[in-house]
Amino acid sequence: MPGGDARETAKTVTGSFADGQGMPYLAELPARGPGADMTGRTIGMLVEMFGQVEPSGWRISDRPGRDTRRARSWLGEDLDALEEFTQGYEGLVKVQAVGPWTLAAGLELRGGEAMLGDPGACRDLAGSLAEGVRGHLAEVRRRVPGAEVVLQLDEPSLTAVLLGRVRSASGYRTYRAVDRQVVEAGLREVLAVNGDAPTVVHSCAPDVPLALLRRAGADAVSFDFSLLTEREEEAIGEAVEDGIQLFLGVVPGADAASDGLSDPGGSVMGVRTLWSRLGLNPGTLAESVVVTPSCGLAEASPAYARAALAHCARAARSLADNPE
Repeated sequence: MPGGDARETAKTVTGSFADGQGMPYLAELPARGPGADMTGRTIGMLVEMFGQVEPSGWRISDRPGRDTRRARSWLGEDLDALEEFTQGYEGLVKVQAVGPWTLAAGLELRGGEAMLGDPGACRDLAGSLAEGVRGHLAEVRRRVPGAEVVLQLDEPSLTAVLLGRVRSASGYRTYRAVDRQVVEAGLREVLAVNGDAPTVVHSCAPDVPLALLRRAGADAVSFDFSLLTEREEEAIGEAVEDGIQLFLGVVPGADAASDGLSDPGGSVMGVRTLWSRLGLNPGTLAESVVVTPSCGLAEASPAYARAALAHCARAARSLADNPE
């Protein structure tokens, strides 16, 4: 979300869905600076692993320094605000963390290379992340006792990790592709900490590996609908028939496309067309699809962000009321 006011943001993301059409969530406010960004926030959750900001990005450190403390402080501030505006609430609440592979691609070892290049470091990172997320989920449940907590792992670098496209620190080479079974196991370890509660994996990059994510235990997959390729369509049909939910990013995340917010039904027309092309039952749209912004609202104005969230709810209602 845009801006840096935790209370105002929590008020927005809970109030936008006051009629039960939508899912409140613990928002990230990266405009506050390092530690409030998605990577920094997740580093603040890690157990017995710490990070600090270097000119090149986040790097592993020996002890919890200023940057880790700041990340934890902002997370606490955001949790306070969410707790304040969810008094008496019962229902779904979504929280998110960077997944183990995008984190490994973006977090540097002490020598400056990404953790992704060290299999042992990747295993340690996944274990630390799993324990940290477990504690985070417990804290959210303590603060919002009526919540069914949905865990989302953000994995925008996942496809690049699988295809060996993550560049080294020098930029002259790429890290070796990680074996798909190893990737699957790392994701499964972290997703499993949410128990029987719902889990989502999000990627705003093309070629999301839907089948791998299903095997890893994701209950839902979130992606930018405009990046959907023909190759992915068949996998979507199989996923839906297996009961996987789709969080489809069909609402633009920036003000430049604000004209598109005037027609909720038009926003999901492509989804209806896809359902028809795949031969799926239109009656399953409402239960299979969650309408979302394309990839976050951090670059939007606060007014547009509020309008986009309300538009998502209206577009979802349009799918439910008029599936054909």
